[in-house]
Amino acid sequence: MKLDTLCVQAGYEPKNGEARVIPIAQSTTFVYDSAETMGNLFDLKEEGFFYTRLGNPTLDAVEKKIAALEGGVGAMLTSAGQAASLISVTNIAKAGDHILASAAIYGGTFNLFNKTLRDLGIDFDFVSPTISAEDLDKLFKPNTKAVFIETVTNPSLDVVDIEMFASVAHAHHVPLIVDNTFATPVNCRPFEWGADIVVHSTSKYMDGHAVALGGCVVDSGNFDWTKGDFPMLTTPDETYHGVVYTEQFGKAAYIVKCRTHLMRDFGSQQSPQNAFLLNLGLETLHLRMARHCANAQKVAEFLENNSNVEWVNYPGLPSNQYYEIAKKYMPNGTCGVISVGVKGGKEGAARFMEALKLAKIVIHVADARTCVLHPATTTHRQLSDQQLIDAGIAPNMIRLSVGIEDPEDIIADLEQALEKV
Repeated sequence: MKLDTLCVQAGYEPKNGEARVIPIAQSTTFVYDSAETMGNLFDLKEEGFFYTRLGNPTLDAVEKKIAALEGGVGAMLTSAGQAASLISVTNIAKAGDHILASAAIYGGTFNLFNKTLRDLGIDFDFVSPTISAEDLDKLFKPNTKAVFIETVTNPSLDVVDIEMFASVAHAHHVPLIVDNTFATPVNCRPFEWGADIVVHSTSKYMDGHAVALGGCVVDSGNFDWTKGDFPMLTTPDETYHGVVYTEQFGKAAYIVKCRTHLMRDFGSQQSPQNAFLLNLGLETLHLRMARHCANAQKVAEFLENNSNVEWVNYPGLPSNQYYEIAKKYMPNGTCGVISVGVKGGKEGAARFMEALKLAKIVIHVADARTCVLHPATTTHRQLSDQQLIDAGIAPNMIRLSVGIEDPEDIIADLEQALEKV
């Protein structure tokens, strides 16, 4: 099935007399008649649902849909995008290990890596999203376990060369993890360009309506964990009676360990209710992304020609430095997010945002409604001045998330607000 059909149909096929729409299995536990079966479930000898922290029919259907959309062997929903990023790294890295990550990533992810995981003993080096293959190659260490990037960076909108990052990572026998939140699988499927693991904040375009927090980890099944140094996957796990994930689960070793080890211990499971709402969003993802991108293109062209705007960064503009690479990876459009610098610095940005009527100032991005935010004082507030520069965040940068309203109404609102800068 093609991608548009997968958005609607994948993951759930009702049988005779069953609900047409994925039901909400709002239960923490599931009943079995046999004590032996229950024991086998705990030993990973049989498949089935026994406790929602580890698996649930509603979540399972949505996970299968997202795995199909990305072209992976399996997926696992999490309580938030932050949990997905956390698990994607800690599933293969522990204290004493090293990760390479793009410096231009979501502020919450940067703090997770630079503060929390560093405090837990995992070392990070942050690199420019436009680093050359030669310079990237020099930064690998014997204990490097992964490379982490975003498809389209939040909020600087750099378009990262996935193929290059994957090639260099694989030369060192480590996987490439890609946060594909902004592009979604509708506009980019990183596995097709060599990525090994994909993460999402499903709270954004996948949900699309700002109603359900969530995240997701997707496993391509393509990385050979036995060729690198990944003892967590290739040696016995004594907490599961000595199971070796690569031997018992093959291509699905990584995603099975995500669930049976880290979800078991962290408990950061998405609720069945939120998974149900997420699926409603996924059913129209292919329609909404096209509208987001079309609207953002019109808005970006308007902003580029407004005298109160100092600069516009949107990969769909022919003048943009990422225009050609965006065409390579995302020929149908990148996303609905634009970064824009208005005149008047930080104060001008505040005046502009406060004058908006249709668009609202919110700590969110990538849903049906147009919204704005000032990253330097909100999502990336904890970064130093140098870190803000490294992340591509100027003092007057506004992150404009273009919704699916009529584009003429969005532009009219922006125009009247820019007159007050």
